[in-house]
Amino acid sequence: MIRVIKILSYGFALVFLLPLAVSATLYALGDSPVDWRSADRSSSGLLPPADLKQEAVVRVFAARTVRWRSIFATHCWIVIKEQGASAYDRYDYTAWGEPIRVNGFEADGRWFGRVPDVVFAADGPLAAAAIPKIRAAVQSYKFSTIGDYRAWPGPNSNTFVATIMASVPELEAKLPTTAIGKDYPYDGRWFALTPSRTGFRLNLGGYAGITAGWLEGIEVSFLGAVAGLEFRQPAINLPGLGRFGV
Repeated sequence: MIRVIKILSYGFALVFLLPLAVSATLYALGDSPVDWRSADRSSSGLLPPADLKQEAVVRVFAARTVRWRSIFATHCWIVIKEQGASAYDRYDYTAWGEPIRVNGFEADGRWFGRVPDVVFAADGPLAAAAIPKIRAAVQSYKFSTIGDYRAWPGPNSNTFVATIMASVPELEAKLPTTAIGKDYPYDGRWFALTPSRTGFRLNLGGYAGITAGWLEGIEVSFLGAVAGLEFRQPAINLPGLGRFGV
């Protein structure tokens, strides 16, 4: 029994603690913006001017969070534009003011200096089909009043985006494993289908859980940190460091 405990302890340290330590070291040695008041939030150039983009658009973006939180976490948001519209609409879920923030920032803006990654992209008919469902899911999101936001374990910005994506079949993608809060059980169920409906998820209030699905792969979460393997597009996911693979 002692041997088993030692093996599990070594495994936990290797899979969870070591990657977080590496991420913390990279943060300490890097040029991470620390002054959020003056950090760059301008357009990253990932979207063309809305009036030049006539077809419908859907994007899900993710960027490392502010200051030390960037060691292990990202912030996600959704951007949409109907066909022929002259502006994008951006949806974030934040800790200040009304939780659901509409067009509070540039659609493809840097997140306090961090250039975002594109998690999901759709244009044309696929985007047009998804947009009404996205708007409806945002409108019906139940954690929408002041005081509902909780940075950890959720519901937070990533819980919001994960919930919207799970409600819209066209958004066939998964949030980064560094999107802490994505696995918070927004529907209150500890055992359920995965958001992609290709597997199952066991979740203990966002504090720990196991996910297994074709789109999600196999993920083990503990106190928000997630480690996992993907099979559809082979990759390994490590806490703090994120995804390595195809």
